[in-house]
Amino acid sequence: MEKLKQRWGLSSNWQIIAIIIVFSINGSFAAKVAGPVTNFFGLNAQTTEPYALYLVLRILLMFPIYQLTLPLVGWVFGQFNFFWNFEKKMLRRMGLKRFFPED
Repeated sequence: MEKLKQRWGLSSNWQIIAIIIVFSINGSFAAKVAGPVTNFFGLNAQTTEPYALYLVLRILLMFPIYQLTLPLVGWVFGQFNFFWNFEKKMLRRMGLKRFFPED
């Protein structure tokens, strides 16, 4: 746990536990929300052929849902700054540096 605290710049074990819980809850939330959103667009497992196309589209949809809700769920657990910095770092690595300049 000490290595994680150093790497992430945390001061307590509670913060590590909260961050792990946020990642878990947000992953489940994104997967759950992707179902109704794909249905809204007329895509579902029974009618979309081939089925692999449905899975790929749903996974591609889960990614932005996950990214958008991660800081919000982090805020609920008092870890907004950690997750906001995490998001900015990830988006910079994805080529969006001009929108998220280095601090």
